[in-house]
Amino acid sequence: MPAQTFARSRLDQFLASIDHGLRTTFASPQSTRPAPTSQDDEHPNLSQEQKQLSIALMRVNHVGEVCAQALYQSQALLTRSPALRSHFNHAAKEEVDHLAWTRKRIDDLGGRISHLTPLWYSGAFAIGSLAALAGDSYSLGFVVETEKQVEQHLASHLERLPETDHASRAIVHQMKLEEARHAEEAQAAGAQALPAPVKALMRLSAKLMTRTAHYI
Repeated sequence: MPAQTFARSRLDQFLASIDHGLRTTFASPQSTRPAPTSQDDEHPNLSQEQKQLSIALMRVNHVGEVCAQALYQSQALLTRSPALRSHFNHAAKEEVDHLAWTRKRIDDLGGRISHLTPLWYSGAFAIGSLAALAGDSYSLGFVVETEKQVEQHLASHLERLPETDHASRAIVHQMKLEEARHAEEAQAAGAQALPAPVKALMRLSAKLMTRTAHYI
């Protein structure tokens, strides 16, 4: 590919990434699939305390999906592998459904998303960029570790969500299944295991994010 054409292509990708970030942060996402449902969804029996807990947990999950978009966008932007770029873009597209499902569930419960959404997106984009600059195998390894931690996090939410909040539980259950699959796909694509200190730092960052987004 001629240098001028390559530079224009990278600029197009960069501008598209900025556009995607703005839409992720400020617009209402549209899902390509209907949200998972339960036959008991139509008659929830939630106390005010239970409703506030569900809102807080789904807000945390929404932030996680905002961060997922930022991570995949940065990694797709910085890889030089067309196949890997396609891999990241495909995963990001599926994650848009998660973003839309969690946002709608928060709206249905009468809650709000995090006030710090732009900050979460920016921080995740920077982290994803660092992972991508470390090389494709480590970038994929970052996906594997991220998705494993997200899967564990969603499992803990299934334990904490009110038993009668069938709609939220159905969404979280489906997300958990798909996050596990994303980890498996990244592993199969050639992921390199991350050093233990990096994994620990990721867990610490995730804990900071979840505790903050629970309230703000």
